[in-house]
Order: sequence, then structure tokens, then C-alpha cells
Amino acid sequence: MLTRFSAWFVNPRRNPLARLHRNAVASRLRKYGLRYDDLYDPYHDLDIKEALARLPREVVDARNQRLKRAMDLSMKHQYLPDDLQVRTLGDWDWVVEWM
Repeated sequence: MLTRFSAWFVNPRRNPLARLHRNAVASRLRKYGLRYDDLYDPYHDLDIKEALARLPREVVDARNQRLKRAMDLSMKHQYLPDDLQVRTLGDWDWVVEWM
């Protein structure tokens, strides 16, 4: 019962509060040009490492460039201009798709 509840509680597709949290975090990430899935760490989770290995090389390179640009902007205490901010592609999760 507890595991079913915890799975529901953190799933943004089922829980409206988790969806609100994810959207709030995504709007902050957009200021740096990141997507929500860019925050997954391949050194922490082996499934993420496997998903990154299965992705096309262009997608992985674009992810790495977004992460580098976000670190640079963070160090400069700046945000991306509005016209360069990442536009979300709906609920496309590369982690779920490529695992």
C-alpha cells in the first residue's frame, strides 16, 4: 500500500501536485536553456547511463551543450534571452522512451 501511494505521489502524470512542482522546476530550468530530463545524472543511476548510451549521438551532444551553457550562465549570474530559451516538447521523456 505504501509503495503504491509513494509511486502515485511522485508521478507527475497522476498527481496534480507533482505536475505543478515539475512545471515550476521546468520553468526555472528554461531560463538556463535546460530541460527537466537534463538533470538526470548518469553516474548516480545506471538506468540513466544505459538510456544515454541508447540515444542518438546528436541528442546526447545537444544535452551536453545545454548543460555546459547552463553552467556558464550560472557562473555569470545571467539568464538566456527569451528568444533562446528551450521550448518544451510536451511530455517527451527520453529516459522513459530509451530505457
